[in-house]
Amino acid sequence: MQEKVLVVDDEKNIVSAISYALRREGYTVETAYDGEEAVKKFKIFHPQVIILDIMMPKMNGFEVCRKLEDKEDLGIILLTAKEDIVDKVLGLELGADDYITKPFDIRELLARLKSLIRRLQKNSFEEENKEIKIKDLKVILSQRKVLVNENILELTPKEFELLAELLSNFERVYTRGELLDIVWGMDYLGGTRTVDIHIQRLRKKLGQNYQSIIQTVHGVGYKAVGEIYEEQY
Repeated sequence: MQEKVLVVDDEKNIVSAISYALRREGYTVETAYDGEEAVKKFKIFHPQVIILDIMMPKMNGFEVCRKLEDKEDLGIILLTAKEDIVDKVLGLELGADDYITKPFDIRELLARLKSLIRRLQKNSFEEENKEIKIKDLKVILSQRKVLVNENILELTPKEFELLAELLSNFERVYTRGELLDIVWGMDYLGGTRTVDIHIQRLRKKLGQNYQSIIQTVHGVGYKAVGEIYEEQY
């Protein structure tokens, strides 16, 4: 197993325990004890996954998420000492894939990490050399790019994954819970409002000509269509 994991927490005993467990499972591990160090280590170490505490000195976990570059293929698991739903939703909005509340069982963390890595590998395999086109809208899955009239749309990682999932299965009706589980890898954490917010942002970024490809199925969820409609209902 060659996956690289960066463990970030200002509590050294937690970092030590997680690092020991990960190395025993065969992961390559690097550590950091504050947000600024985490950003520096990320640029050098290039991990597949970051296990990241939220409450840290110098720079908190949310700020670290904002600072990270080239994180499209990066998995992020947040560690939080609070059950505050606002913190969890904010983390997901900033690109985190999962979170775990302290205190936690190391076996649960390992299970979540393995599940996340499998999902990242599956997405990478399925997206290789695949493109989706609707007139002048092009989604290049292998490069995680979306273009309209050859102009790149600036999407967050979760916005891209949500759009790619919908466009890979035209006419399939997804419930909000299904999209939350597929894209975020969890059931209903943060509430289905997270999905609605991302859909709204996607439609706005797609613009007037293409926003209608994502349609609301009232009382159920959303679906994508392979045609452009003048109006959206």
